[in-house]
Amino acid sequence: MALCDILEALRVEKPGSLPNERGHIMTRGFTRLVLIWAIGTLMAGVAGADSSPGDAMLAEYFRVETARLRDACLADVQDREDWEQRREESRRQLREMLGIDPLPERTDLRATVTGRTERETFVVERLHFQSLPGLYVTANLYVPRDLTEPAATVLYVCGHGSSRRDGVSYGNKVAYHHHGVWFARHGFVCLIIDTLQLGEIEGIHHGTYRYDRWWWLNRGYTPAGVEAWNGIRALDYLETREEVDPERIGVTGRSGGGAYSWWIAALDERIRAAVPVAGITDLEDHVVGGCVEGHCDCMYFVNTYRWDYPQVAALVAPRPLLISNTDRDRIFPLEGVLRTHARVREIYRLYGAGERLGLQIAAGPHRDTQELRIHAFRWLNQHLRDDDSLIERAAERIFDPAELQVFQELPEDQINTSIDETFVPRAEPALPDDAEQWRALRDGWYQALREKSFRGWPDPEPLGLERLFAAEREGVRLEGYQFASDHTFRLRMIVVEPVESRVGEAVEMHVLDQAGWEALLARYGGVLAEELGVSESEGESGEESGEAFALAAERLARSPGPRVYLAPRGVGPTAWDPSPRGQVQIRRRFYLLGQTWQGMQVWDVRRAIQALRALGEGRFAEARLELHARQQMAGVALYASLFEAGVARLVLDQLPASHREGPYLLNVTRYLDLPQAVALAAERGQVQLNDVEPEAWSYPEHVSRALEWPETRLGIEAR
Repeated sequence: MALCDILEALRVEKPGSLPNERGHIMTRGFTRLVLIWAIGTLMAGVAGADSSPGDAMLAEYFRVETARLRDACLADVQDREDWEQRREESRRQLREMLGIDPLPERTDLRATVTGRTERETFVVERLHFQSLPGLYVTANLYVPRDLTEPAATVLYVCGHGSSRRDGVSYGNKVAYHHHGVWFARHGFVCLIIDTLQLGEIEGIHHGTYRYDRWWWLNRGYTPAGVEAWNGIRALDYLETREEVDPERIGVTGRSGGGAYSWWIAALDERIRAAVPVAGITDLEDHVVGGCVEGHCDCMYFVNTYRWDYPQVAALVAPRPLLISNTDRDRIFPLEGVLRTHARVREIYRLYGAGERLGLQIAAGPHRDTQELRIHAFRWLNQHLRDDDSLIERAAERIFDPAELQVFQELPEDQINTSIDETFVPRAEPALPDDAEQWRALRDGWYQALREKSFRGWPDPEPLGLERLFAAEREGVRLEGYQFASDHTFRLRMIVVEPVESRVGEAVEMHVLDQAGWEALLARYGGVLAEELGVSESEGESGEESGEAFALAAERLARSPGPRVYLAPRGVGPTAWDPSPRGQVQIRRRFYLLGQTWQGMQVWDVRRAIQALRALGEGRFAEARLELHARQQMAGVALYASLFEAGVARLVLDQLPASHREGPYLLNVTRYLDLPQAVALAAERGQVQLNDVEPEAWSYPEHVSRALEWPETRLGIEAR
C-alpha cells in the first residue's frame, strides 16, 4: 500500500481528527503525526480509539506470550516418577531465579534475645538473628507456658503492614502479632519475622516499582530472594530451640507473607504444612490483567526459566497445602487463584494425595479477615497436631507496638538497607593472558547470554518483509519497509540512499531511540509530507523542512553508502504509553515473562539485519554492514552484533561504561559487563566508541593487546 492510499483511508484533514485521544505522540506537528499514524496503521491494523498502535501491539504481545507460558506450565509431566525426576532441578531453578543458587553460606546466626514480654498463658521473646553477617532479621517468638515436650511450630511471615510511631518503625510483625497470640494460646510455638520492607531496619522492596533500580534485573536480584533466605534461616534458628519439634513445622502468612510462604515451602521440605494466604495468582492475572501494578518486587522471582506460578505451588506436593484467598481481592483475583489450584491439583493427584491440597475462598477484599485466619488455624492444627477441633476463640490484638520492639538502637553494622548491592554477587571477569584463556571466557559468556539473558527470545517467524512506500527528491531515494520481528510486532525500517547508489556498497544501519526517531522525522518528514500532498504543520515551515532535508542530503552524498534507520519496539511507530508509571509497569511485565524490553530490542535489531539482507534482488546481501547507535541503544546494537553474523563495524556513541546505566538485560552482570561485551564484539569486527571515558574501557584494550588483534579493531574517542 502506498502512503497516498493510507492518507486517503484515514481522510485526515487536521491534527484533531486523528483517531487517538491519548495525545502522547502529538508533539512534533502534523507532518510527523501523519507519518507515525500511517506507519502504525500499516503495522497494527486499526487501533482502538483510546490506544496507539504501539499500545495495541504490546497488549497483544503480552497476551500471546503469557498464554505460551501458561500452556507450557507442567504440561509435559507424564507421571509421578517423571515429576520426581524433574523436581530437584525445578527447585534449583527456583533458587537461581531468587538469587540463592548456590545457597549462601550458613554463617553463625548470632541469635540474641533482647527482652521478654509475659502474659498469663504464653511468653513473647524479642530477638534478632543474622541470616548473613549484618543482615538482621528482627522477630518475636511466642512460646506457650508450661510446655512439657517440643511443640508444633509455625513460622509466620508478614505482609506489608507498617507500624510506625514518632519516626520509629516497630516492624510489620506488630501488625500481625494477633496471629502469634492465637497460636501460642493454642499450644503452638510461633516465630513471626519482620521482612526487609517495613521491618525495624527498613530495607527496600520497591526497586523497579518506585526507585528505577532496573540494574536489579542485570544482577538477577529480587528482594523475594532475601525473604526466602531469611525464612530458611528462620527454620535453622527454630531447630536450635528445645521448645520446637522440628518434625512439625508449618508456614503461613498473607499478602507479601503469602508469597514468602510459597518460596519457603517450595524450597525447604522442613516445612510440613503450608497456608499461603492471598499470595499467589498466575501470569495471566499479573501480566494481562495488570495485577503487577499493585505489587512490589518482593512478589516476583527473576523469571529466567519462564515459569508460570503453578510450578512454584507444585514444589510443595505432596505436603499439606491450603491455598487461601478472598473472592474480591484486586491484586490476587479469584480467577487466577482458581486456575493455579486446578493446575497444581494434577500434581497432587499423581501422589494420590488430593486430600492434602485445599482451596479456601472467603468473602471479602484484600484484607486479613477473620474467615481467612480461622481456616489457616484449622489447617495447621489438623496437619501439625492432628487436631480437628472447632475454633472457639478469635485472634486478638493485645500488644502495644513498643512491647514487641527488638532494638532500642539500630545496629551500625547492618546491611539491610544496602543488601541489593551484595546479595547476588556481581561478576569480576578475569583478564585473559592468552588465546586459550580468552576462548574459555568467551564461550562461557556466550552460553550465559543465551541461557540466562536471552532465553526469552522467540523462535524465528517468517520475516513477512513488505515495502510500504518509495519517494525521491533531489537525488535522494527514501523507501519504507516493515517486517515481523515476532508473532506480534511489525517494525519499521527506512532506507535512505542516493538515487545513484550502487548495489554492494557499504550500508549503515542506525538503531534509533525515541529522540533519534523524532530527529529522523525532522530531517525527512517534510519530503514525505510533500509526496502525500499534505501542508506543513504550524511551527514547521516548508523553508525549515527544506533546509533540514538539504543538509541531510549533503551528508548522505558524503557517506560511503545507503543508510537504514530502524525503530525497535517501543520507539516511533510502535511507541507505547510514555507516562512514567506506564513505562515502569510495561518494563516489569517484560521481566515477569523472562525478558526485558531492551533484551527484546536486541532481538529486533537481529531481525532488522536479517530483513536488510533479504531485500529484493539481494541489493544488500553482500554489503559491508555498520551498526550505529547511541547511549543505551548503543548497548542494544552491541549485543545484537554478537548474535548476528556479518556486522563489520560498530559505531557506538556515549555507550554506558556499565550495565548499571543500561541497557537492562536479565542476569547479565552475574557473568559480564559492557567492557567484556565490547571485547567480544572486537573479536568479530571493528568497534568504534565515541564520546566515552577511555579509562572505563581498559578491559577490551587489554584483550586486544594480549591477543594481538589489529589496532583497527578497537577505537576509542574521549568525550
